[in-house]
Amino acid sequence: MPQPSKEPCKKEACDIQACLSKNNFLPHKCVRVIQLLQYCCENCNYKSTHCASVSDLLKQMPKPKGQKS
Repeated sequence: MPQPSKEPCKKEACDIQACLSKNNFLPHKCVRVIQLLQYCCENCNYKSTHCASVSDLLKQMPKPKGQKS
């Protein structure tokens, strides 16, 4: 059984950086990887240094129609 990472969500954070770099730093083009980081952070109760930026990224995302902030 693999041991838990000392730094959870590192892979997801790196994936976001790669996606943003590839897409002129436009967060709306990286929704899927941002959601994966959010899911990872929820699973580790935000106990990762990589989770600090997820809320800022989510604030930059357009809200789906019909959803209130």
